[in-house]
Amino acid sequence: MSLSTIVSISHKYGSNPDFVLAGGGNTSYKDSKYLYIKGSGTTLATITEDGFVKMNRAKLAKMFEKRYPKDTVKREAMVLEDMMDAREKSELSKRPSVETLLHNLINYTYIVHTHPAELNGLTCGQSGQRAAKRLFGNDFIWIGLVEPGYVLAAELKKKMDRYKAQYGKDADLILLQNHGVFIAGNTKKEIEEKTKFVFNQIRSKLKKKPDLSPVEFDKERAAFIAPALRMMMMDGENAPILTFRTNKQVLKFVESEEAFYPVSSAYSPDHIVYCKPYPLFVAHADDMDAQYDLLKKGLEDYKAKYGFMPRVIAVQKLGFFAYGTSKKNADICADVFMDACKIGAYSQNFGGPLFMTQAMIDFICNWEVESYRSKVSLAGAGALRLQDKISIVTGSAQGFGQGIAEHMLGQGANVVIADLNYDLAKANSDAMNEKFGRGRTIACKADVGDEAYVTDMVYDCVLAYGGLDIFVNNAGIAIAGSLEEMTQARFELVTKINYTAYYLGAKLASRIMKIQNRFAPDYFMDIIQINSKSGLSGSNKNFAYAGSKFGGIGLTQSFALELAPFNIKVNAVCPGNFLNGPLWMDPVKGLFVQYFKAGKVPGAKSVDDVRKFYESKVPMNRGCETIDVARAVFYIVEQKYETGQAIPVTGGQEMLK
Repeated sequence: MSLSTIVSISHKYGSNPDFVLAGGGNTSYKDSKYLYIKGSGTTLATITEDGFVKMNRAKLAKMFEKRYPKDTVKREAMVLEDMMDAREKSELSKRPSVETLLHNLINYTYIVHTHPAELNGLTCGQSGQRAAKRLFGNDFIWIGLVEPGYVLAAELKKKMDRYKAQYGKDADLILLQNHGVFIAGNTKKEIEEKTKFVFNQIRSKLKKKPDLSPVEFDKERAAFIAPALRMMMMDGENAPILTFRTNKQVLKFVESEEAFYPVSSAYSPDHIVYCKPYPLFVAHADDMDAQYDLLKKGLEDYKAKYGFMPRVIAVQKLGFFAYGTSKKNADICADVFMDACKIGAYSQNFGGPLFMTQAMIDFICNWEVESYRSKVSLAGAGALRLQDKISIVTGSAQGFGQGIAEHMLGQGANVVIADLNYDLAKANSDAMNEKFGRGRTIACKADVGDEAYVTDMVYDCVLAYGGLDIFVNNAGIAIAGSLEEMTQARFELVTKINYTAYYLGAKLASRIMKIQNRFAPDYFMDIIQINSKSGLSGSNKNFAYAGSKFGGIGLTQSFALELAPFNIKVNAVCPGNFLNGPLWMDPVKGLFVQYFKAGKVPGAKSVDDVRKFYESKVPMNRGCETIDVARAVFYIVEQKYETGQAIPVTGGQEMLK
């Protein structure tokens, strides 16, 4: 019996989304003198021994001998102070779980407190207590809905004492109305066996289950609603993140306002902390302008009634949008509300939904402990140059695009990694999420010359993040050759990827940006083409590439004129040669090889001679690097008075005239 065992137990249940919600839940290990309780703000799935707070059990027990004020705020402040005082000196930088007193009362070595949706269908069901009696006989304690913190602990102590007096043992199963389950044991095996028994019993009664299977929905409609909502919910200059979710169960709940009732209020404190107590339901309108009016009125009425904006906005016949100040926050909100949808379905097996009372909702909303937990769990990264901007970078599975995407992520942006090579894009996206945080990127297969692919790319971005702020048209292709060598098929391929694709990207990206402008006219957005120095000066025996890039600057200037009224800035970055990138370095089809074979560098006897020739043409004696281009992108986004520009990033090789 040791701390390593409770770490193992914590990982087992904490990594299972059926047991733990939004990194919540808590565990503990105890001996006769000390309680080791999960620290507030830590996550069971990844907790280490250092994540537990060592508490003096005798000091915790003495708290029940003390008389605390009846006033809730004063009482809980004093309780928190006494609980913090029970920490060992080595633990003074840590804050113990709010359920510390409960863990200390339950006289078993190991305790696991989780909030499984299946079980909460029972604890949040009208007939849940009666059903628990049928399922578990006398082998459990039921705690009705009481204020969490000291009041809950005092209620548990009273029932634990009564249970032991009646049955001669301590209870190892405690069911909390609207708040999950405590399962206790003296070994890991006991915990596992008790958990298996509890869930087998509950599952034997689940005739009605949530149907979470995917469903067809109007993707374009959802993609047109998200950016409007995002701008309607702006806080000052900061645009939030919205993520969209739907499935067969969600569609059942959003079929009508009556059908929405089982998810219309809070089942547990977690739902309040992460989703606010009440989601907003907005009726369907066939006409999009009428739909926007309903959304706007719904938000205004909601804020007038509750004093804050909703975290969940459900739209009839479509699904729901979850709000967050970051992608992490939005995803947590969406996951927690999806949990409410599961509970709403499971509760049908136990007499229908039993929400928290208004008094309890008000208590949780104003409780310092939950406020602290929310701040810790939802803490942001701070302000960076592109903080929480929503962006797409095409051709970002490798080369310039990959580097630009990574630098943008480093400055706080959310990035769609879009590329024809989906497997490489997915691997890149996974690596970036590991480095910068889950959900910061998504991978998207994009044939940038195909309008259907580009449409899906933009809509996927909007449904994941809520809108679009920066579209970086980076995908490109270079095929060198003289007039006699170049085939029509190759020429048209270069034109399609470098020229036509830019038109398609700007068309679809600006469609979303215009919606954002409609509801936030002062908000600036950017379309940025990664052009080339070959768009500023002709390129010998590389006319297909240079011509497409010259055309790209023409598109940039023309798009800039058309989109300026919508605060959409359109600019191009014209990098010099990325001599260390795959476009140049590929040993089979890289430009060094192509240019050598095409005889573009007179007198060159090797590929290395070609490289030296191009390095010598740069006054700053090196090729362009991705950070050079990324800094130009950052400048374009930050400034608000330049559009239609082609910015050279060439080390002085090409200069503005």
